[in-house]
Amino acid sequence: MAYVDDPNTQRANLTFIKSSMSQPLLERDHEFALAKAWRDDRSEEALHELIRSYTRLVIALASRFRNYGLPMGDLIQEGNVGLMQAAARFEPDREVRFSTYASWWIRSAMQDYVLRNWSIVRTGTTAAQKSLFFNLRRLKAKIEGRDGESLTDIGRDKIATELNVNKSDVLDMELRLSAADQSLNAPLREESEGEWQDLLPDQHPNPEDVVQVLRDTETRSRWLAEALDELSPREKRIIAERRLRDEAVTLEELGRELGVSKERVRQLEQRAMFKLKASIEKKVSDPEDLFA
Repeated sequence: MAYVDDPNTQRANLTFIKSSMSQPLLERDHEFALAKAWRDDRSEEALHELIRSYTRLVIALASRFRNYGLPMGDLIQEGNVGLMQAAARFEPDREVRFSTYASWWIRSAMQDYVLRNWSIVRTGTTAAQKSLFFNLRRLKAKIEGRDGESLTDIGRDKIATELNVNKSDVLDMELRLSAADQSLNAPLREESEGEWQDLLPDQHPNPEDVVQVLRDTETRSRWLAEALDELSPREKRIIAERRLRDEAVTLEELGRELGVSKERVRQLEQRAMFKLKASIEKKVSDPEDLFA
């Protein structure tokens, strides 16, 4: 998908870019002093100077992601968020330049934005997928020099080795990047009333199957009720407590209630189950039909 900024947005972006590029670069010692003033004294003036001086870094990194078809202004905004996160976490005592530290945060914020908005289908949910998303085209051109063509098996092996991912992940991402999003409401062809969604199969059971299942369920329930009526009260109680509850009562507990041993309860349960099975099998010519 591609986005085009309106003229007002383009002018605002150009103004911001010009203003950012005119900011002076910071000397190492001054940068260190600003970072310490923000960290120790929460000096907003120091923070603003630090941020303004490195918005040019945001613009430089945003230009690298323009080929994904997203608005330059949005990329810059996401990069500015990453820049602010870097300023909030930067530790000047580690003697690392702020630009080096901030680059990681800015790039990460832009990559997340690209992955969220490049497609309506979620892309790059794992580290391997993210690495492939942002490097596959470059490595494909480097290894095989092919544009618009599928990779060879040898090429996929080389990319998988270089990025330390599975070959199957390379193939999946290659297919994903080669297919553009398409609306299900798009017409099948020009001047056609049919839409692509009309070709989607309905996974729900058809009405005939639904009715048949309901009738079979009602029949089995009636057979079970009739079979239970043939049991003695004690057998019926045991079946209800042992077989018809979500949590069956133990043999020992049921034996105490009925005044018999748990072994006797087990025997009565087996006899009752045999009676139920015999009663129901009389109602069908083939017992296998009960489980069809």
